[in-house]
Amino acid sequence: MGLPLAVAFAEKYQVVGFDINESRIKELNNGHDHTLEVEDEILRSVLQKQESSTGLINTSKLDDIANCNIYIVTVPTPVDKNNNPDLSPLIGASRMIGNILKKDDLVIYESTVYPGCTEEDCVPELEKASGLSFNRDFFCGYSPERINPGDKKNTLRSIKKVTSGSTPAIGVRVDDLYNEIIDAGTHRAPNMKVAEASKAIENAQRDMNISFVNELALIFDKMDIDTHDVLEAAGTKWNFLKYSPGLVGGHCIGVDPYYLKQKAQSLGYYPAVISSGRKVNDSMGEFIGSKVVKLLIQKGKQVRESRCLILGVTFKENCPDIRNTRVVDIVEELQDYGVDVDVYDPWAEKEEVQRELGLELILEANLSGYDSIILAVSHKEFMDLKWGNLEDKVIFDVKAFLPREIVDARL
Repeated sequence: MGLPLAVAFAEKYQVVGFDINESRIKELNNGHDHTLEVEDEILRSVLQKQESSTGLINTSKLDDIANCNIYIVTVPTPVDKNNNPDLSPLIGASRMIGNILKKDDLVIYESTVYPGCTEEDCVPELEKASGLSFNRDFFCGYSPERINPGDKKNTLRSIKKVTSGSTPAIGVRVDDLYNEIIDAGTHRAPNMKVAEASKAIENAQRDMNISFVNELALIFDKMDIDTHDVLEAAGTKWNFLKYSPGLVGGHCIGVDPYYLKQKAQSLGYYPAVISSGRKVNDSMGEFIGSKVVKLLIQKGKQVRESRCLILGVTFKENCPDIRNTRVVDIVEELQDYGVDVDVYDPWAEKEEVQRELGLELILEANLSGYDSIILAVSHKEFMDLKWGNLEDKVIFDVKAFLPREIVDARL
């Protein structure tokens, strides 16, 4: 999330991009972004301006950012294995900045958090490490990131930006700053807590809408009704919101509702709708795996030691991002039944998948060698695979991407 922002500001200012991952810094300084969020040509163009009053310098050395006046924090805010918010990257970044914070500096947070987190969790770390006083010696802002990974239409510049500041005057300053790079304009929230809440509910709302159609898919499966046929029919009404069922992963939609949930619970309120939606969405990988097992049995195949090919491991199509991918839930469910699972993804980085997910990607997809095939992610390359003469195999299309006459089931 930080790189597109740094590149945009580098056209106006001298920007220092900081990351503790030295290999990431080396990659960027060589003019390449493996996440594909910034084209190499554009990245190289701002790197070439390093000696001027604009441009981008990337570093992993804290001393290199000590002279900056504005710090924008875009670290991840994940959840742990129990779905509890993990603020350790955010706290670590705040402590690091606090060690170099100077009088009148401005710290802007973009990481998705629960309402109140900036002032309740981040500011104390800044004050403690710096010895400075909040809203007297230094100031803060909050402007939630809205970048959609892999989306080349809705980009940083074309998405309206919510801004806020720790004082009214700082709110104007933060708003003016982002207006320099955001073509779609900005919306200045009255305070940071409102801006934080706006981001949390953006993703929670989408999560709830998807959970509704996922629950419909579970119901209609028992009725032998195709969910997409139902959605197409219902979608003919002008005010019907046409969402599609599927796996809900990524760094936002599948994570942010847990931040809102925890904050609500800390205030003595149990968010039933948000919790129920999360439960449904988190169950979809298990449903897909068990459904494939049932289809194998119906085709007279032995489940244990059968071979399954899963196409796609990223959390969305045509994107290398594997953060919080729920494809792993399908893998685990099938393996619990003794199925031998292979995973193929032309977009994901093999080493990253091995390191982060513990999965060994195969290098090419030969559909003929499997008893079942699950299209989990609708990468464009998958349409070009040889889908003919596969009647003896179970084919499950999670994304309703393939011609329906060749699949046995789909969400």
